[in-house]
Amino acid sequence: MKSKEEIVKEMQLVVEQMRLDDIEENPDCEHEFFTCNACGQTKDLAGSVQYGPYRLCNDCVLLAEVGFELGQLKDIQGLIDAMEDKRLEADCEFIKEEEKRKQALDSAELN
Repeated sequence: MKSKEEIVKEMQLVVEQMRLDDIEENPDCEHEFFTCNACGQTKDLAGSVQYGPYRLCNDCVLLAEVGFELGQLKDIQGLIDAMEDKRLEADCEFIKEEEKRKQALDSAELN
């Protein structure tokens, strides 16, 4: 039986190869972005995977696949639920950045 470390290393290689394969097939996907349904961050499309209704970034695909392999996840919903705090954090950061951008635009218009 493989150790946890071996499984993680193997999955890292697999998801990185998926990313590279996507870029080889469609070089533009490295510069196309989406919001990951697991972590809530804006990530490039390369290496992302659609799991039912959810699209996960390459980093979250790694988390999902390792979780499946180790028996820590039974389905993708388990990861989505576990990542709720991470998504909320990403949403809050987005709101803060938008507020800063709006304030900067308002200041520029006043000057």
